[in-house]
Amino acid sequence: MTEPHSSLRGAVDLGALGQPAPAPAAGGGAGPTGAGGAAAGGAAAGGDPFASPVVVIGDDASFNQLVQRSVSVPALAVLWSSQSPQSRAALDVVVPAAERLQGRVQVVSIDLATNPGILQALRPPQMPITIGLLQGQAIPLFPEVPSAEDLDRVLAEFLQLAVKQGVTGRVEVGDLVAEQVEEELSPLHVEAYDAVERGDLAAAAAAFEQALTQDPSDEDARLGLAQVSLMARTQGVDLQQAREAAAADPTDVDAAIMVADLDVLGGHVEDAFARLVDVVRATQEDERERAKAHLLDLFEVVGAQDERVRRGRTALMSALF
Repeated sequence: MTEPHSSLRGAVDLGALGQPAPAPAAGGGAGPTGAGGAAAGGAAAGGDPFASPVVVIGDDASFNQLVQRSVSVPALAVLWSSQSPQSRAALDVVVPAAERLQGRVQVVSIDLATNPGILQALRPPQMPITIGLLQGQAIPLFPEVPSAEDLDRVLAEFLQLAVKQGVTGRVEVGDLVAEQVEEELSPLHVEAYDAVERGDLAAAAAAFEQALTQDPSDEDARLGLAQVSLMARTQGVDLQQAREAAAADPTDVDAAIMVADLDVLGGHVEDAFARLVDVVRATQEDERERAKAHLLDLFEVVGAQDERVRRGRTALMSALF
């Protein structure tokens, strides 16, 4: 499978998209129905993905409105074609991942065979392809059909970026997760996430700390606390100034730590790890230990099971020895 666009770079501004192109004349279109019709047909033929409460059907008429909605609710647009039925398989992976997030992200299903305006606006290099919609911008995420593991990892980065930009709205999912009782959030976790959404990072940290006091083995709370601490450390920091400070002195541990924090928060995880590994190589004694300790903290933020953390640990061991 092609590597995911895990750095979340390459955003395309959709703010000036304008009016979509007209739908093809009867008999001249690639699909059997007008705009939006193929998506409905796909629902009848394929079933489950389209029945999910996190899914909406995007077409030429509604696309601008859906893009504008991304200023409040992050969205994943899955671009496929009814002319290539196998391309719809991307929905079978993306929709369950979105459902597990319990409304934190909307899925927009778009059949490009019947929506020439969207095809012209986005010009996808291939199908299927999944793009993120955030603050009116399109962010390439996945070509082809992603694995569930890759998708979960990139979604975590996408939602971190959404929180950083203040996009924390939710889709109304009703009883979507009623069957997942064992996976429901504890009251303290809910309290923490609600605090993050309203921008109260101190309250979020306190809730996660209380959860850890009650259950020291609560890894979700440990990860949540690490992520909230990262957000607090970088709040109000000017990225350009931070990068300039780090570039001016490659051995400045404080400057390198700040840029690494910003990179992780922005989804550039491997860049952050590489930066601190380089600082470990370039410094000695106390400074080296501080860079190493912070890198280990960032491993906790990303999660021990992430493949990038495994590679980062290998690179750190090489730098140390």
